[in-house]
Amino acid sequence: MTLRDALALALRNLRQAKLRSFLTMLGVAIGIASLAGMVSLGVGLQDQFVGRFTRSAMFDSITVLPGADRPGVMMGGGRAGFGRRGRGTAPAVSGRPERDITDDALKELAALPDVREVYPNLRVPVEITFGGESEFTAAAAVPMGVRGEGAFQAIPYGRFFENDSETACMLSLDMAKRMNEKAPGSMIGKALTLHYPTAPVNGVPQRAELSCPVVGIVERETGPFAAAAGVAPVMITMGKGREIYQAGAVAAQAMAPGVIRPRTYQAAVVRLTRPQSTQDVEDRIKSMGFSAYSVSDAMQGAKRAFIILDIVLSLIGSIALAVSSLGIMNTMVMSILERTREIGIMKAIGGSDGDIRRIFLIEASAIGLLGGVAGVVLGWVVGRAINFGANIYIEQQGGTPGNLFSLPFWLIGGAIGFSIAVSLIAGSYPAARAARLDPIQALRHD
Repeated sequence: MTLRDALALALRNLRQAKLRSFLTMLGVAIGIASLAGMVSLGVGLQDQFVGRFTRSAMFDSITVLPGADRPGVMMGGGRAGFGRRGRGTAPAVSGRPERDITDDALKELAALPDVREVYPNLRVPVEITFGGESEFTAAAAVPMGVRGEGAFQAIPYGRFFENDSETACMLSLDMAKRMNEKAPGSMIGKALTLHYPTAPVNGVPQRAELSCPVVGIVERETGPFAAAAGVAPVMITMGKGREIYQAGAVAAQAMAPGVIRPRTYQAAVVRLTRPQSTQDVEDRIKSMGFSAYSVSDAMQGAKRAFIILDIVLSLIGSIALAVSSLGIMNTMVMSILERTREIGIMKAIGGSDGDIRRIFLIEASAIGLLGGVAGVVLGWVVGRAINFGANIYIEQQGGTPGNLFSLPFWLIGGAIGFSIAVSLIAGSYPAARAARLDPIQALRHD
């Protein structure tokens, strides 16, 4: 018996029992829909999580901190200051030098391979005055290199800074709404006054003022890495940020000599030419005596968590498919009982055990194929419906809608292939049972 003949017989047998075949395929379809829906939910959540950071341009960034002090041999009777070695302290016993982040250190970091930009991560404390009201907040210094990237890809109102020394500021959308809830866009062009500390005169603390017009409003990023995205309630140019930071450091040094040095920074950001170099550059930075971390470090744990989530969701979705496999087995066994005489005739005219087994396996695989395709379609439709309803609720709660279900091609092919495999396994016992039938006993069967 040729494969074509076996295929024709198998499909004919399925057509003869249309209702039973349909119900069996429906069971497989529901099982595959459950499996594909669960896995697509996990994939969609992972895409939303990873995609948010990818759009924020943080995968190609490394945050650099001063090298942490280590216990060492104390010399000169001095004591260590908070976070840095105090005067009269010997270098800590360590295999690598400990570094502060200075302008010279920034130049060294910029000279590393695969580094395209280095700048200090500045958040300067200021007092904002507008419309007779004032508020203390932190102003972020934004470099020109982030223009058109991350949170600055789309600016709802206004524009980005024209140059690094422009006397202007940008606001987050939340901050603009607090100043004018009904029309936050009307803040464009209005001037804010920033007050910040500067060098004292005769021991008396002084404050400087900076009047800057609002040139843009940015929709603020949310999440644990929002600060790394460069968005704050108030944003100024990097040039103005350096001036305010150094003025504040000079004022602090005058109040506490020797504790704070005006030419050091608390942190710096290293931007890379390509995300693939993150780990190599991070290791180089650590070898230079700095502490460093990146989003990639946190993403390793997140990826493991999503793998576990995908496995759990797959197991839950496979329960329905396991139940449907019992339906396939039941359908095939019932088919054997109904076609016992037919099997006996085929064996009597020369059909081999392999031919009989092949016919039943083709029937099982056909059920799996059609049920798998229908299940993928059903899972996609249900996922779209749930996603639509969930996004309506998310928008009502003030959140950002997204695609919670993702059905990539590998998942479609895997689900259909898995359906066929399960169907073949479920049909292997009925096929073997049909092949073992004694032709004489089969012909005597009523």
